[in-house]
Amino acid sequence: MRIAVAGLHTECSTYNPVIAREADFRVLRGPAMLKDDYFNFLTHFPAEFITILHARAIAGGPVDAELYARWKGEILEGLRAALPLDGVYLAMHGAMFVDGMFDAEGVFISAVRETVGPDVVIAASYDLHGNVSQRIVDNLDIFSTYRTAPHIDVPDTMRRAVTMLVRALRTGERPAIAWAPVPVLLPGERTSTQDEPARSFYAQLGAVEDPAGIWDASFQVGYVWADEPRATAGAVITGTNREAMAAAASQLAEGYWDIREQFVFGTKTGSIAECVEWALAAETNPVVLAESGDNPTGGGVGDRAEVLAALMARDAQGVVFAGIADRPATEVAYAAGVGETVRLRIGATLDASSTPVETKAEVIFLLKTDNPLLHEAVVRIGGIDLVLTARRRPFHNIADFTRLGLDPRTARIVVVKSGYLSPELGPIANPSLMALSPGVVDQFVERISNRHRSGRHYPFDKHFDWSPQVFWSRRAG
Repeated sequence: MRIAVAGLHTECSTYNPVIAREADFRVLRGPAMLKDDYFNFLTHFPAEFITILHARAIAGGPVDAELYARWKGEILEGLRAALPLDGVYLAMHGAMFVDGMFDAEGVFISAVRETVGPDVVIAASYDLHGNVSQRIVDNLDIFSTYRTAPHIDVPDTMRRAVTMLVRALRTGERPAIAWAPVPVLLPGERTSTQDEPARSFYAQLGAVEDPAGIWDASFQVGYVWADEPRATAGAVITGTNREAMAAAASQLAEGYWDIREQFVFGTKTGSIAECVEWALAAETNPVVLAESGDNPTGGGVGDRAEVLAALMARDAQGVVFAGIADRPATEVAYAAGVGETVRLRIGATLDASSTPVETKAEVIFLLKTDNPLLHEAVVRIGGIDLVLTARRRPFHNIADFTRLGLDPRTARIVVVKSGYLSPELGPIANPSLMALSPGVVDQFVERISNRHRSGRHYPFDKHFDWSPQVFWSRRAG
């Protein structure tokens, strides 16, 4: 069996003014994809995989329209060259936005379907923070999404999608997709599967599956910072037993609606001022303070300096702050060298809507790399060791710190631009705090603008009745 592999994988806040360009993506092409840790699991399947192109970036702003068109064209040309095909596997995120285009994944997936024809089986894996549309469902045969947030089951989800695809090709069974959208849009920080009620809700998905009729039960939390008509939560079911699939989709959709008011932040939250005060007063350490409104893995810009200013104003000591994306400040540090004192203007280089900090700092570490885009500098401002980066990036793993000569485990306060904490930072937090800070991924979602979303959605509207309706892929017959 011949299976083509491709995908465009990113999450885009429509409120983020920074356009995502080619340098922001990790791009894999051709046979090299099978040697990469992300895709080498494919070699375990009894199939011939024709790997074309996969582009993946951390969340951010809209994708450059020309870049999207070029990569889409390259993938379609690769599919044409690979024909005849039995199947296609698309590794996606599901919340991509392209300037001037709603439902970028729907446009892409429908173009893939048109290229390979109606008889080829197409499977896709998604992030649970992706948004689904009828156009997407109409052009897929198989769908599977992550069941954890933080996302620790990415490889499992990808394998699940490919396993179903290989099963369909081997047996000749043709699964279909049913889905039931739910008018609820909540941020990931209120729907982490580490906390209730999401933990129990997602734990039930495996039990919904029945090998004889329901191949996969998925549920999309959706992506609230995409002001698009398709933005919504929803149950997505892949299988062959229409009656069981419809019942499962309806049951999951209604179950999510029923618990919508129970979703809360899984940690202590407050304003920047409150969180800084709590961190300074804490008798245990390290306090891990997440600056949620500027979280780059949620679509934030990553260059705001309000938390830094608040810590400086209180003369905070023992702080590791990772980090602020500011290429000009980073380059000033590199030009000066370790041990030098420099005057810096920190923040608001990507999004001018925030207020920068002007200060003197000592350069204490410079990451050795030949690529200026990968420059990372550590500067000391009083009792704060601040990481400056040339590009937007998260600091989720202990190694992200130790490679810069920092150890978050021994700090008094650790500040990261994050929402819920990563699996490595969460266990060391003693305690964890989340600042409901300003930014393009504002956790107060009720106050973000809604110009394009379709219909009423909780929590933007809180007083309306709803009952689930199941929609079928047109490929279901």
